[in-house]
Amino acid sequence: MIATPEEALEQAALAGIHQMPIWTPFAVGQVNCFLIEDEPLTLVDTGPNSGKALDELGAQLGAHGHSIDDLELLIVTHQHIDHLGLAEIVVEHSGAKVAAIGVAAERLANFSEDAELEDAFAVELMLRNGIPEEVARALQSVSRSFRGWGSRVQVTRPLEDGQAMPFRDRTLQALHRPGHSPSDTVFWDEERRILIAADHLIAHISSNPLITRPLDGSERRPQALVTYIESMRKTRELPAEIVLSGHGEPIVDHAALIDDRIAKHERRKEKIYRLIAEQPRSGYEIAQAIWKNVAVTQAFLTLSEVIGHADLLVNEGRVRETDDGEVIRYEATR
Repeated sequence: MIATPEEALEQAALAGIHQMPIWTPFAVGQVNCFLIEDEPLTLVDTGPNSGKALDELGAQLGAHGHSIDDLELLIVTHQHIDHLGLAEIVVEHSGAKVAAIGVAAERLANFSEDAELEDAFAVELMLRNGIPEEVARALQSVSRSFRGWGSRVQVTRPLEDGQAMPFRDRTLQALHRPGHSPSDTVFWDEERRILIAADHLIAHISSNPLITRPLDGSERRPQALVTYIESMRKTRELPAEIVLSGHGEPIVDHAALIDDRIAKHERRKEKIYRLIAEQPRSGYEIAQAIWKNVAVTQAFLTLSEVIGHADLLVNEGRVRETDDGEVIRYEATR
């Protein structure tokens, strides 16, 4: 039984999986990329598109006796820029094949166009849920300023949910676990009971289920938190001993962590229900009641959090959405 995160890293390294923390400019801090010493020589995620991150990636690969040019396969776990920003550069240097969940391949290949559509989607969502236009437009500008940290990448090995990926010394199973993002994919080594989970599970912070345009192109707003809880419940059933995360330390008891996260979502859901039961409120009004000024500076994050829990209440029949044609509000059904 693995007892500590330090032991988990040692055990993973003995299995040929090396965690490589890479600098990012974001509040979350370093992003964990993983070198899998096998055939093909594989990198899982890349860090953001910056000279500093590229230097760190090269140095850490060098510490294991490899260079970027040696890489043969790049696995992209999901669509967020701190995980794929160097993908185009890595592929140009190495000629590596690129594996990612197939339903995200078109988005990954058209990063700039997708980012513009994503920003428009986010602005519309914010305005419809009561966020003032000046706040929504300011956040759109911030999002645009971040795009340089990302990059496009052409997926050459599209993966299906549940697909086995054979290596010389191991087999990884790709498991689609949407929620934090629509493309979140984890990679399961059943023999060694190691799960490479990226941002699906993080020990020190709860992964925010961001409301994002559906990968299938549908117009229906996704229920990101509902989907994320379903994904966590599937992951809980895996007999994993080590979960390697996209940020921070490995997880050595993922079932307990998932139980705790689901319980916290239940508590947050009830808090939001009490606010709605007092009086009908927009998503932004709920966020302000809970987070005060943070609801302005982190408007889209907090709105995603509120809408996610409101979705749970709507699905339970305790809350309904009302729409006056401009702003959506939530009211209790009884």
